[in-house]
Amino acid sequence: MKLTVIGCGYLGATHAACMAELGHDVIGMDADMDKVHVLGSGKAPFFERDLDDLLAKHTASGRLKFTASYAEAAAHGDLHFIGVGTPQQAGANAYDLTHLFSAVRQLAPRLHGPAVVAVKSTVPVGTAPRVAEILHEYAPAGEKIEVAWNPEFLRESFAIEDTLRPDRLVLGFNTEHSWAEAVLRKCFGKIIEAGTPTIVTDWATAELAKAAANSFLATKISFINAMAEVCETAGADVGQLADILGHDVRIGRRGMRPGLGFGGGCLPKDIRGFMARAGELGADQALTFLHEVDAINNRRRERMVDLAREQLDGTLMGKRITVWGAAFKPNTDDVRDSPALAVAHKLHELGATVTVTDPEALDNARKTHSELDYVDDPIAAVQDADLLLHLTEWAQFSHADPHRLATFVTSRKVIDGRGTLDADRWREAGWTIRTLGRP
Repeated sequence: MKLTVIGCGYLGATHAACMAELGHDVIGMDADMDKVHVLGSGKAPFFERDLDDLLAKHTASGRLKFTASYAEAAAHGDLHFIGVGTPQQAGANAYDLTHLFSAVRQLAPRLHGPAVVAVKSTVPVGTAPRVAEILHEYAPAGEKIEVAWNPEFLRESFAIEDTLRPDRLVLGFNTEHSWAEAVLRKCFGKIIEAGTPTIVTDWATAELAKAAANSFLATKISFINAMAEVCETAGADVGQLADILGHDVRIGRRGMRPGLGFGGGCLPKDIRGFMARAGELGADQALTFLHEVDAINNRRRERMVDLAREQLDGTLMGKRITVWGAAFKPNTDDVRDSPALAVAHKLHELGATVTVTDPEALDNARKTHSELDYVDDPIAAVQDADLLLHLTEWAQFSHADPHRLATFVTSRKVIDGRGTLDADRWREAGWTIRTLGRP
């Protein structure tokens, strides 16, 4: 098939490359010329595992191209995916749909024949009718334009796998027998034939899918972190508690990992956007529990600062602290709402000299937190440190040799904010180690 992807940020660039991998002829369109140039050279302007290889493969073959022209994108084919960003509004919890409606308005006048516009962007429920209204009003093809909703469920660092081998495929349409369904089934034919559960539903249900999924995941994470708070006061082990709960098939262990909590550009934004939309619909009481989910998550960061202060005899002023981690999770360079950087920034505010290291995210971290010091090498970063904080669970950090590290630091004290360090190994090397939720 010939298809386009409008918006080539994290979601769009990944989707475009994966659609080419499925055998389609793809044009990715983005208004940012610098981004278009980088993608056209076969590289991603951000770090996502294996994406550069996929981009290089399909830009070289000619199956994947990038452009800044809406006219070129519209003329390429009759299936147009929209994957532009929908960030949180400044000063509010609601989604900012500026980029989405702008993309729709610029695409519409260039659609002269029947076409399917499939939106992948995460939005508040009730957005689809407005998208359809704009398309039908401004597209020369008018009512011949079909709107579909195809939410994404990507995990950063697993985005290619989640696109090519998803655990479910959701297709939302306005009518029970939409011809757009046949178009999307053809597009995702290989994925469907592989046995992927495919749910065909209405617009509203498809719109709710991503926010509901992320809200449930956020709830699960905050639940086990609430248990971590109880465990710390009771002298219990939250890791073992999570294992006990995880064996219950109704609960499951996956995603229930205690630690510093979640961050990134999706979970925090989506639960807040979900609450905001529920309020607009008069259903805000149904989601009041998400306020506490959000609050528990933020308390994890405060608790880390308190633990650091305790380990440093009650004062942070003038202390040298090394933070392992800048990205909000491993295997990405995304620092949006990073718990690690939030903790590092607060420690700096309280008078500590904070040095941060991360395998991929330092360039992005420098742009948002220039007040911190940065060192590429995790070993060099601990030089003369009074305290080490492990805040992003990169494999490089978990595999580091605590015996070797001990020769560089001023004090052998470490706080494991992710629960992935081998505590016995570190203690054998002479370190005092604290882990959130454990004695």
